Amino acid sequence: MEKTEANDAFLVKSYIEGNEQSLSILINRHQHRIYSFIFSKVFDKDVAEDIFQDTFIKVIRTLKRGKYNEEGKFLPWVMRIAHNLVIDHFRKNKRMPKFENSGDFNIFSVLCDSGLNAEKQIIKDQIEADVKELIKELPEDQLEVLVMRIYKDMSFKEISERTGVSINTALGRMRYALINLRKVIEKHNLVLTN
Repeated sequence: MEKTEANDAFLVKSYIEGNEQSLSILINRHQHRIYSFIFSKVFDKDVAEDIFQDTFIKVIRTLKRGKYNEEGKFLPWVMRIAHNLVIDHFRKNKRMPKFENSGDFNIFSVLCDSGLNAEKQIIKDQIEADVKELIKELPEDQLEVLVMRIYKDMSFKEISERTGVSINTALGRMRYALINLRKVIEKHNLVLTN
């Protein structure tokens, strides 16, 4: 696997330097896995082909603008683009309602929907995994309060007692955790839906 990543990095560099053939090699190397991933989400050959093409259009544009900096992680980067385009497809076709980023933003409302079909469940699972990784970037005190509140379903009174801070401090940490989580989501350019 490490050898493929190294080869991918070399081919990306070669493509950026003007060797168009390098991109063809990358596409041929990964097309089955990327297409299969897309098809497993949309279950429609034509839609999967469209999203596959859109994925590589976005890849090409990003590479040509010099915005690629994944340091040898080409396939996961392309899979993230494909994943986001699948979500865009569902949103555009109103098969999945858009999560409105309003002033009272709460990413965890995305994870609470119990009436999910298989399609939405797959995306919910991905969002859960993304959020669990993203919250690791929060400051320790905010992370602690957020985990107690969201994952352990503790009241702010219980959080206050457990952490030894006032209820207002616990509330403030939760508020800042959500604000900072929004910034982390924007930094990683993620699309989160419910």
